[in-house]
Parts: sequence; structure tokens; C-alpha cells
Amino acid sequence: MLRADLLSVVAENAVRFLGHDTHAHEEPHLIHVVSGTADLVVAGREMRLGPRENLWLAPRVPHSARYSEESVVFGPFLSPHTIPQARVQLLGIVPELSRIVATILGAGPRTSAEVHRFRVALDEVLNAMRQECFPLVEPTHPAARWVARESIAGGVGGPATLEALAARAGTSPRHIQRLFREETGLSFRSWRARARLNVAVAQLRGGAPLAAAARTAGFATRPGMLNALCRETGLAREELVPDPLGALERWAAARMGTLGA
Repeated sequence: MLRADLLSVVAENAVRFLGHDTHAHEEPHLIHVVSGTADLVVAGREMRLGPRENLWLAPRVPHSARYSEESVVFGPFLSPHTIPQARVQLLGIVPELSRIVATILGAGPRTSAEVHRFRVALDEVLNAMRQECFPLVEPTHPAARWVARESIAGGVGGPATLEALAARAGTSPRHIQRLFREETGLSFRSWRARARLNVAVAQLRGGAPLAAAARTAGFATRPGMLNALCRETGLAREELVPDPLGALERWAAARMGTLGA
């Protein structure tokens, strides 16, 4: 029997292997590539996901997908409160999500109660990743807010300079810089650095190693991300390398204790 014939046995699941035309969902949505590759068009942008990579979509984001011949792609719905910081958030490889998805596919939950248990597990990982280690004020001006969210998107569509982002927002880099200074208290460069560090910390919380966290967050190198963390926290590199997440969580707890004193 041909693979195409086998895929039609459970017709409603064929989209896991073939892809689908443009549509959107009312619930937040995770796209996880189990194997192979997925070529997506998301909110008008083309992107490719590789094995074990994840894309987190807010409600009502239009997207279509085409998968390679040997691909398996899983797209679970999330709880209404599990919404990414940007409408489209590229997560890269998150080991905790890979483990949960593998368990879902092996267990094959059918009843509402069974599905709910697994959805809660996905929610817990994603919501923990969403918590900001470095709080940021989002600008209110529409153009600056759009640029900010593109920065948080974790590299969707590839890295972009301030000049490129400003042009796409229909304004000038100087205007964006002024808006960021006035509305966030930070330069655009500093704001984006903190946004990228938040993405990196989210990756670490999901079980990713330092190098993978740096790559997904948009840092050119692992040392580059470590240098940025040292600048923001005052921690020494020797404290971060053995247990980066533990060092950051202790730093955050100490900072909160100081603020509350």
C-alpha cells in the first residue's frame, strides 16, 4: 500500500503529514515539527521549520503549511490564556515541548479529560517561558509598538536592522529611536537586547542548552549572549556557565527582595 493511501485512513489527521491551505483558529496554537520540515506562510511571511522546532501563534493568525514527504507535524490547540508575547513567536527547539508532544502522540488521548491533561502540560511550559526575566515597557505609538513586537518575535523572517524595521513600519530610524527613548526609557538597541535575553531565558526554561538558546534568541554566538547577560545582571561569566538558569533565577529573586525591602 502506498504511503498516500495510508495517510487517508484517518482523514482528519492527514494534515499532520501533508499540510493545509490558509486558515486561522480562534484559539492560540502551537506548531511542532516532529520530523522532516514544514514550509509555512504565516501572516503573509514565508518560513521553514526543521525537526523539533516550534512556532507559537496567537488566535486568528492566518497560516498555511506544506510538509516534506517524510514529515510529521503536530498542531495542538492551547488554552485561551496561553498567548505568546508576539502574534507570531518562533521558539526553536524546546526539549520540554518535544517530550510532551512525543508523549501525546504515543498516548493518543481521546476523551476531553485526557486531552485537557496534556493541554495543561503544554500551557505550563509555554506560560513559564513567557514570564519576563528582564521586564520591558512596550511602547504605545503604533509604529514603535510594531517594531517592538517584531523584535520579540525571535527572528521570524530573519534578523532585521532598525533601518529595515523602520522602513517596514513606514517611518524613519530616528523617529523610532526617539519614540523608544520617550516611551520605554531605553534606546531601541537596549530594548531589543533585553527582549532577546527574555527569549533566551525562555529557551533555558524550556530545557534548551546555552548555544541553542543563543541561536533562537538572535545572538550570533553563545559568548555574545553570555556577555549580554553579564551586562544586564552584573553576574560573572563563571556564575552563568555552569548553571545559567539557576544563576538567573537567584539573581531575579535577590533583585525582587531588594525592591521589596
